Amino acid sequence: MVFSNSLVYWYLRNKRDLPWRNTGNPYYIWLSEIILQQTRVDQGMAYYLKFIAHFPTVQDLAFASEEEVLKLWQGLGYYSRARNLHFSAKYIVNQLNGNFPNTYNDLLKLKGVGDYTASAVASICFNEPTAVVDGNVYRVLARYFGIAIPINIANGIKEFKKLAQELIDFQNPGTHNQAIMEFGARMCKPQNPDCEICPLNASCIALSSNRVKELPVKENKLKIKKRYFNYLVIQTPSNKTKIVKRTKGIWMNLYEFPLIETSFEIDEQVLIENSKFEELFKNVSTSVNLFNKNVLVHKLTHQHIYTKFWIVETEDTADFKVNWSEIEAFPVSTLVHNFLLAYKTN
Repeated sequence: MVFSNSLVYWYLRNKRDLPWRNTGNPYYIWLSEIILQQTRVDQGMAYYLKFIAHFPTVQDLAFASEEEVLKLWQGLGYYSRARNLHFSAKYIVNQLNGNFPNTYNDLLKLKGVGDYTASAVASICFNEPTAVVDGNVYRVLARYFGIAIPINIANGIKEFKKLAQELIDFQNPGTHNQAIMEFGARMCKPQNPDCEICPLNASCIALSSNRVKELPVKENKLKIKKRYFNYLVIQTPSNKTKIVKRTKGIWMNLYEFPLIETSFEIDEQVLIENSKFEELFKNVSTSVNLFNKNVLVHKLTHQHIYTKFWIVETEDTADFKVNWSEIEAFPVSTLVHNFLLAYKTN
């Protein structure tokens, strides 16, 4: 209880004034938690405000088109979050008559909601004493209690959840959960934590044993895959181009230029001899120029994408029918969005 009281005492005096902390609306809390997965608060804030302005209720979100949702999400990455958010909103409206789930177990039934998000919403909105465990919480607990079990293995995940649950304040679980997350984000930071002024420094095992930099422990299982993208940016005399919707993968349902993916970096000659290129420009003349002289490297969690944007000037055909003036209306990946910004100013 002393641990929780110390965190809450610090939190109430140091917490940031964030908009989702000024409401008990479970839709808003859920929305903020989904946005902040894999996203910094300073980046996610603008998206949160945009979403509640465009979709002030879960019904508004449910009735929106997927393209509207993805366009609003554009630039935030991890687009499956947006698709799951939209799917769950429709589930709440159509299957639950618009009534937001109010228990941990029912929240877990929402697509894209796992232990952390269900615990956060259940505790903050409905006072259910279920502990959150995210990266910030792992770090605080690992350092304070000197725990060297890796946080990304099954046994470690189970042990940290058990400890977090034992420590929770059953009377004020929402405040406790927000306190430990805020403490990890601002005091017990990954790099250069403020140990000298930390209110828990007198009893922190990592600090007393000089292991702050070593904890938490994470097994290195990540293998980075290299992919090579060649986008065909079509430009016709009547200012038309072609874009297509991705049907699978990380950017599923986002739009992009015709893509030739290869297993290694290629030059112009190899590009135009590719069967996809030949099929797309069959019986029409083309002029090909590389837009970016240096390969663009787009780094994602499990893969690095090496990209070339090839400008293909060609004839008008029925297949090239999207006006360049319409491009901005389509939801696209950050990679394509950044290209469009550069292409427009070139």
